Amino acid sequence: MKKTCRFIWSISLLFCWLDSLCQSSSQPQYHTINGTIQDAANGEYLVGALVSEPEKGIGTSTNLYGFYSLTLPAGKQTLRFSLLGYETQELTIDLNKDLSIDRALTSQVIQAGEVTIQGDKDNNTRSTDIGKIGLEMDQVKTLPVLLGEIDILKTLTLLPGVKSSGEGNAGFYVRGGGVDQNLILLDNATVYNASHLFGFFSVFNADAVKNLELTKGGIPANYGGRLASVLDISLKEGNKRSFHAQGGIGTISSRLTIEGPIKKDTASFIISARRTYIDVLLKPFIKPTANAYGSGYYFYDVNAKINWKISSRDQLFLSGYFGRDVFDFKSKRTNFNTNIPWGNSTATLRWNRVINPKLFMNSIATFTSYSFAFGAKQESFEFTLSSGIQDIGGKIQWSYFPNYRQRLKWGIDYTRHDFRPNSVYARSGDTEFDTGPKVTLISHETSVYILDEFDITEKLSLNAGIRYSHFAHVGPFTQYSRQESGPLASVVTVTKKEFSKGQLVKDYNGLEPRINVRWIVGRNSSIKAGYMRNYQFIHLTSLSPTSLPTDIWLPSTALLQPQIGNQWSAGYFQNFLDNNWESSVEIYYKTMSNQSEYKEGTRPDETLNDNIENLLLFGSGRSYGCEFFLKKATGKLNGWIGYTWSKTDRTFEAINDGKPFPTRWDRRHDLSVVANYKLHPRLDLGFVFVYSTGNAITLPSERYFYENKIIDVYTERNAFRMAPYHRADISATWHMKNKRAEKTVDGELKVRRKNFKSNWNFSVYNLYNRMNPYFIYFGSEGQLQNGVVQIKAYQVSLFPVLPSVTWNFEF
Repeated sequence: MKKTCRFIWSISLLFCWLDSLCQSSSQPQYHTINGTIQDAANGEYLVGALVSEPEKGIGTSTNLYGFYSLTLPAGKQTLRFSLLGYETQELTIDLNKDLSIDRALTSQVIQAGEVTIQGDKDNNTRSTDIGKIGLEMDQVKTLPVLLGEIDILKTLTLLPGVKSSGEGNAGFYVRGGGVDQNLILLDNATVYNASHLFGFFSVFNADAVKNLELTKGGIPANYGGRLASVLDISLKEGNKRSFHAQGGIGTISSRLTIEGPIKKDTASFIISARRTYIDVLLKPFIKPTANAYGSGYYFYDVNAKINWKISSRDQLFLSGYFGRDVFDFKSKRTNFNTNIPWGNSTATLRWNRVINPKLFMNSIATFTSYSFAFGAKQESFEFTLSSGIQDIGGKIQWSYFPNYRQRLKWGIDYTRHDFRPNSVYARSGDTEFDTGPKVTLISHETSVYILDEFDITEKLSLNAGIRYSHFAHVGPFTQYSRQESGPLASVVTVTKKEFSKGQLVKDYNGLEPRINVRWIVGRNSSIKAGYMRNYQFIHLTSLSPTSLPTDIWLPSTALLQPQIGNQWSAGYFQNFLDNNWESSVEIYYKTMSNQSEYKEGTRPDETLNDNIENLLLFGSGRSYGCEFFLKKATGKLNGWIGYTWSKTDRTFEAINDGKPFPTRWDRRHDLSVVANYKLHPRLDLGFVFVYSTGNAITLPSERYFYENKIIDVYTERNAFRMAPYHRADISATWHMKNKRAEKTVDGELKVRRKNFKSNWNFSVYNLYNRMNPYFIYFGSEGQLQNGVVQIKAYQVSLFPVLPSVTWNFEF
């Protein structure tokens, strides 16, 4: 590790020395301008703001932390600072030395009845990004929502290539990958379970989120550890200029956010919290004599962040998240009680340092914890099941801007994983049962990377990088090995091998090349292509067809090898009508090796006194498809249309006779239509329509009687399709008046804006009451003894038409 850090630091010094050497010998003389771009109203750093010299056609954009660096020839220069939705600023300077220039942009005054979504108008065609999409939080908040809960993850599933895990679930699948193959980062800290209420809502409070980007193809080399996608979410820093609050009271929950300066323009804070209150509202209506009295469910979460600008070159950020779900069920009739808590905790400490006008350093320390517990008690019997994962990590990232055509990044990542698979405790009275020792699996994951984004010519750009990853599973660990023998493998011999603390059990390493290429083919059009290879050293095992809190995270071991993914993608990107409309067509092909599934008939209790990987089967997967996207970002009417045609399958030697079978999230067709319309300066309308092919499931194809028993004969794995899923949602947001007329000293009426603003949001989920299938079960009618039995299939649907209302406020 020390050698690696010294190597990375040497690279940084080498680039600085080479740059100074080139600058001293280059003609004409060049100088570098650097600084940060902020929002003038609240001091938040602006991401993607463009800093350019319009006459020379040279420019750059701010990074995630609002920093920019631009190298220009010496002499008189005109700088332009711009971002869609903000007033453009220009500044003329005499550039005879390196300069640091910070700017604050003012929000644009938009004509009444129009909406402008922030973003770089031609970024769709000019950047090398392929398969990367950003969401504007202002637009997310205007969309129809389930029970009044704004949900970032549900909005993501409206994008092409991103599929929902089912009705009411917050999980998502990207280009054929599983829910565990998405890297979800909240201020650089990993979030392992991103859902509340058993998957119905996500853990992210939209009021606290500043920026959100999803990368589903062409993942750059500075990200690693997952096969399918990266969802990078940044929290707001807090208003540096004045104190503000916002919140909302909804159908099932309320939320409140407070932000303001600790020291004006130097330090600020933000704290955001929300909680459901169905348990509180229902309690007075449940009689103490009721069988389920004392049962309830609620969730809560808190986001907090502070930042401190130590100097013009240094800034510190400290952020955290804490959320919990708690479900209690009590039955007086059976004297049965159960308690199920689960949740995430994250913390991030970040130090940004401008080393010189061209070199930016970002040092990060992170902590992540996810835990789940299930406790049950009946009479004198008690049972507790728990699992979880904890990460402690660090990252050092450098960004180097040698000239306006080239941007370099390199860095090192380290994470220590502590996995806690099923830990079981059981007792009856004073008797405790032997359920085996508590197990903690320890592993270390280290990566180094370098990438170069280079504009080779005005038309041709390249983003190429390579990542080296190393993973080590270490003791203490008890390895159980099984050897089957005898007729039909009826005899199983189990041997044990003990590994001491810190002793290497198994390690893996590999190179992950990444490359994206962009070619400008017209004034507002381009062709892009990319390839990426990814290693994933951790795995999510599940006995359920959907992602639940009970799912178990495991490290790669001697038997459970790391997942490896290869993806090829290409696309055509076109903007038109003055860059107000964006369109794209992308195709992709992905292969995945070392996929895992539980063996048929595996029970949770079989994991006791054994390694879970001994109960798994291993195979491969593939996914390919085509995505169409059309987006309008400005005007009274804005939104997008997305359509995906795709196919995803898996192949396991011991499943489906070794033949490929579709995954349960394989959906041939997926369509989404999203629209916002500014009907009136105070009235916004929202509309969402989704359609997708039904889930693939395995059902009995026939049944017969044998020895007075019903025997099921099943179809091939996932050979049956449920009915297609489709629904429409609508919303209306009415903004209350925030102006008042006051008389001046001279008796004239003057209109003033109120500090307090509010709106009412009315949503209808599943407008035409579509009974979408949630699952299918079978029932029988008649008497088996009489030989007259009729088998029927029944569909269970989850949500009918659901109206909701939310009052939002801000002051």
